[in-house]
Amino acid sequence: MPRDVSTPTESTRNERELADANRAFYEGLWSETKLLTPDLFSTWPLASKLAAAAPRRLEVAPGLRPRLPIEGTNFLDISAAALSQLAARGGKVTRGSILSLPFPDASFDLVAALDIIEHVHADEQALAELSRVAAPGATVLIATPLHPAIWNGFDDYVGHRRRYVPDELLAKLATVGWTIEQSSSYGMQAKSSRLLDVGIWFLTHRRRKAMFVYNHLIMPLGMRAERKKVLTMHEGLIDLNTIDEVLLVCRKS
Repeated sequence: MPRDVSTPTESTRNERELADANRAFYEGLWSETKLLTPDLFSTWPLASKLAAAAPRRLEVAPGLRPRLPIEGTNFLDISAAALSQLAARGGKVTRGSILSLPFPDASFDLVAALDIIEHVHADEQALAELSRVAAPGATVLIATPLHPAIWNGFDDYVGHRRRYVPDELLAKLATVGWTIEQSSSYGMQAKSSRLLDVGIWFLTHRRRKAMFVYNHLIMPLGMRAERKKVLTMHEGLIDLNTIDEVLLVCRKS
């Protein structure tokens, strides 16, 4: 279907505005929600298997929805509220930015960055930093939304900078020396644009009521559906033209 040319296909906010919007949104969100453990998500069979073979682990920007095992994993996030709960469960926490990871080169055997590179202006710098801290032969688990033509109000509200054109994403991953070993469709965003618009309106204008509904109705229902999902991983790269978000298991050369 043709897209209304008046609708943006990426964020128009500058770097500082985008960083401030992300910090305010997620600090507020994680201050009012509870931690969901990794075993509740469809990614758990994959993530737990990868983690079992990787004693040195890093997950970047997990918020309160980590996918790697919490105990013993290093977590980096901009939200103090999220890091506090992760630390209470045995995580090794650091507050900071994906654009300047405070870890030495080749520190980790497994690096996870799900739903994060689309939030920053300097995504090539973010990818370079993830690659820098990954040891040779390390696994990198990454997820990001695709197709600028389906940009919507949700992307703006949660602080996305972009959706990726598939070929451009693949080129950037190749530049940092990552080979794609497995891939899958991914994401928990609601498919109904009207439902998304209603949710965003309530979060903007009736935040207390919206957070109560989010914590006591939407997330329990969403997690019930999540537990029924089976994450089907495909060898190599699946057809990116048929999905709106991709999960990739990459190997650092």
